[in-house]
Amino acid sequence: MIPYLTRRTLQGILVIWLISVATFVMMRLMPGDPVYLLLGEGEIRITQEQIDAIRRRWGLDRPYHEQYLIWAWNLLRGDFGDSLIRVGVPVRDMIFEAVPVTAKLNLIALAIALVVAIPSGILAAVRRNSFFDYLTAVGATLGVALPNFWLALMLIVLFVLYVPRWIGELPLVGRIPPFGLPGWQGYILPVLVLSTEQMAVLARVMRASTIEALGTDYVRTAYAKGLPRLTVILRHAVRNALLPVVTVIGYRIAFILSGTIVVETVFALPGIGRLFTDSVMRLDYQVVQSLVVLLAVLVVAANLLTDLAYAFVDPRIRIE
Repeated sequence: MIPYLTRRTLQGILVIWLISVATFVMMRLMPGDPVYLLLGEGEIRITQEQIDAIRRRWGLDRPYHEQYLIWAWNLLRGDFGDSLIRVGVPVRDMIFEAVPVTAKLNLIALAIALVVAIPSGILAAVRRNSFFDYLTAVGATLGVALPNFWLALMLIVLFVLYVPRWIGELPLVGRIPPFGLPGWQGYILPVLVLSTEQMAVLARVMRASTIEALGTDYVRTAYAKGLPRLTVILRHAVRNALLPVVTVIGYRIAFILSGTIVVETVFALPGIGRLFTDSVMRLDYQVVQSLVVLLAVLVVAANLLTDLAYAFVDPRIRIE
């Protein structure tokens, strides 16, 4: 176990370092200048000497390799620096302000997806070629095929035109500090959009994996021993069928940002996705680089935990 964890940790550190270098280079290759974006176009009269002083203040006058080494060393010490655009605001405060919104959205969406998708996939596999199986297949196909942005916009239109007559007004967009959303009602539509695709993917994987497990020799042997059908399905088939689901859950964490970017933009939510897109458009180097590295750490850790979860779900797997 220890050699495996050491090897995977070293591999993860290498991946995170390569991602940090690639992000640093790509941000410097983007057209535009953060200093001019900070000053605005024609709104502030400023001399070249003052512009050079601003560059020295942020270290933008240094060679690129020095800029990277300074930023990386500060990051290792836990200092994310200050935002280039929101002058005087620490990047750490901006990230900590946005993390709760994104974390709540994704955790609630994942929990709902698991509660709905796993029983649906199991039932569809047990009742193969039944009406429920076909209904699950159609719903899963639609959930995967529908783009998040289209579904979000259609839900906004639906709730604006029709639903308020039944349940009252829902907060569709906007924020109220310090928690980002005006009550639990503000999470309904974003969570529904995020969980739709996850439910579809997990249900399809669970169905296929359960069907495969039900056709194995150990399941037929369990039936031959006279075990109740429910016991065979839950204790023998489902436990082994959960391995692909665990893989998908770990894989979905890698796309946590791409999904929330769309949802947070449509619903104007102040989460990590919205902060990332705004920072890229405004060339806020410190924020973008810090966010990418933190998300890389999250993905590496999620992949490691997924591998460790294999041994817990299936005792036959040995981690060495």
